[in-house]
Amino acid sequence: MANALNWFEIPVTNFERAKAFYEAVLGVTIETMEMGPITMGMLSSDPEAVGGALVQGDGSTPSQTGTLVYLNGGDDLAPMLARAAQAGGSVVVPKTDIGNDFGFFAHFMDTEGNKVGLHSMK
Repeated sequence: MANALNWFEIPVTNFERAKAFYEAVLGVTIETMEMGPITMGMLSSDPEAVGGALVQGDGSTPSQTGTLVYLNGGDDLAPMLARAAQAGGSVVVPKTDIGNDFGFFAHFMDTEGNKVGLHSMK
């Protein structure tokens, strides 16, 4: 098993709002896919990487108390945290040193009410 995680879904209630938020935070364009009654926004199109999506549909309920997903914060997660706040989210745990050379983490609330983590080495 190369990775403990191979797919994740971030539930959303307002797909367009969430898509705009994550495009601003991640600095990417999110491709939209309709899968029957479910709308998905693909966060990675690299078949060799861990994939994930924004998901709107029955059973997709945002939460700040469920499983916590950590997105790659790149070289330094501080700029991504700033973009999260500018895009309508809020920082819940600021950039924090994990210690033991494990890098840094932070948590933010997205526009849908999900608590999401970020990780970077710097």
